[in-house]
Amino acid sequence: MQGFVMKQQPTPTASPKDYEELIRLIHERHDQMSKTYQKISVYLTQNPNEVAVQSVNTIAERCGMHASSFVRFAQALGYKGFKELQVLFQKRLATAAPGFEARIKALDNELMNREDRSEYGFLHDLVVRDIASLQDILERTSGEDLAMAADVIEGADTIYLIGQLRSAPVVELLRYILTMLGKRCVLLDPGGGLATHMARTMKSTDALIAVSFRFYANEVVNIVEEAQKIGVPVVAISDSTLSPLAKSAKVLFSVPEHDYTFSRSLAAPMCLAQALTVAVAARVQKDDTAPRIPTVTGI
Repeated sequence: MQGFVMKQQPTPTASPKDYEELIRLIHERHDQMSKTYQKISVYLTQNPNEVAVQSVNTIAERCGMHASSFVRFAQALGYKGFKELQVLFQKRLATAAPGFEARIKALDNELMNREDRSEYGFLHDLVVRDIASLQDILERTSGEDLAMAADVIEGADTIYLIGQLRSAPVVELLRYILTMLGKRCVLLDPGGGLATHMARTMKSTDALIAVSFRFYANEVVNIVEEAQKIGVPVVAISDSTLSPLAKSAKVLFSVPEHDYTFSRSLAAPMCLAQALTVAVAARVQKDDTAPRIPTVTGI
């Protein structure tokens, strides 16, 4: 049974009655859960649509564990079994944007029925999955969070940016566009081992934009935590609301990743980064109808 129980048994409470309450409870208890329960929590928060429509056996198989682990997880949260917990995800899906789930299912069906293993076939599959990811961020991202993040970025004296490994292209794009908008930017480049030392020059009047996905770079997590401690507002882009960046972020944008291929796409986080810069451009240029990003060449 080791690994299937909470590290610290919480005081029994009534089971959550709606999806939002359940997610709040999962976040509250996440740090006290076993690694198995934490893995289940991440899957549930990243894939609510799949949880609503798939059987517990299918969900467990995708997580690489036994279905009984999901049953015990649900019972630890006060439910009789997983099906009772699943009802909350089904109610959430019933109120989703009309046609959204149908589009996702259509894309999945298209991929499942394809037999083209050519180079063009790989391209086709990647594009189709990117379309699904882009539709997903429309469902997950709130206008309030976008506005708050844009306010933080626009009001900062200096914008520090950090993102390592495959997150690096996202912060490079942000640095380029924000610099062209006239914002002072500092990229916390790990080259030379100076990123942590450079981060210590941050002040509370600055802002930090951090991008990190599994498996989270330790230096990025540590810098984000230190920024929060000294009062630097953090705008984070990560793959889960249970990401280690979440606790320190003033605004967190969750862009779930799915293990579709050996190479996870950056289409969705790149799109989100561009949306943030367009929002900042609208504020800097005082034009919320047609903000423009300046170019280097002017052509």
